[in-house]
Order: sequence, then C-alpha cells, then structure tokens
Amino acid sequence: MSDMTGKKYIVIVQCHIVKERCPGYLCEKALHERSGGFACYPQDRAYRVLTMTCGGCCGRAVHRKLTLLLRTLKKKEGLEKGDVVVQLSSCMTKDNFHAPPCPHLDYVRTLIERIGLDVMDDTVVSEKSQGRREEGVYQP
Repeated sequence: MSDMTGKKYIVIVQCHIVKERCPGYLCEKALHERSGGFACYPQDRAYRVLTMTCGGCCGRAVHRKLTLLLRTLKKKEGLEKGDVVVQLSSCMTKDNFHAPPCPHLDYVRTLIERIGLDVMDDTVVSEKSQGRREEGVYQP
C-alpha cells in the first residue's frame, strides 16, 4: 500500500462500459467518507480528484490519458508523478452487480505502473456485494 499522505491528486479510473450507466456517485461518496478503497486516505486532507474511464476494452487508452494528464499537471501546476495516485474503481476490480472484474485488469494495472504511478484498488465496497462474495454468488 502506498503512503497517501504525500498524494495531492487522485485519478479514479472507471470501467468504460459501466460508466455508460453509472454516474459514479457511490465512488465519490466513498472518497468523501474515506470508506471502502479510500479508507487509507487521511481524513484531514483535501485531494484534487479526476474521474475518467479506461477508454473501453482493452483499457489501452488509460495509458495515453494518464500520460497527457501528467504532462498537463506538471506544466500547469508543477505536480509530479509522486503527487498522483490512480484508484481503480470497484466496477473494475471486484465481481459485483455490474459485471465480473475487468478481464484486462492486470494489463491496465501494468500500463499505469509503466508510467510510474501508484495504483490502488477499489472505491466503494458494497455491503450487499460483499455478502454475495462471502456466500459464493460473486467471486472474491
């Protein structure tokens, strides 16, 4: 797990297909409450946040989107790679009512790590979906 105290900017990457129907409210709520995948973020810190999709299967677009974002953040705000963390949304990382985990998850994670960014998993962790994982309805 990365140290979130030095981070200034969070990029939430959501599944392109899921984003066609999901407004991202529960991911934003989890960040605001520091719950689910955001539980490790300090409560007393304010973060800049950007949401984007992976660009669609196979997720390759995330590389060019993040590369451009990093260039822009450096030029406009002086932010470096170490200031940014990528949070992969639960619709990508977990089996849930949207779909199974992203079949390209390892590839997407590799693309992000190649750029030199820290990657974290999960956003909102639904109690209902977690219960279904424990019952074996969804895979862990």
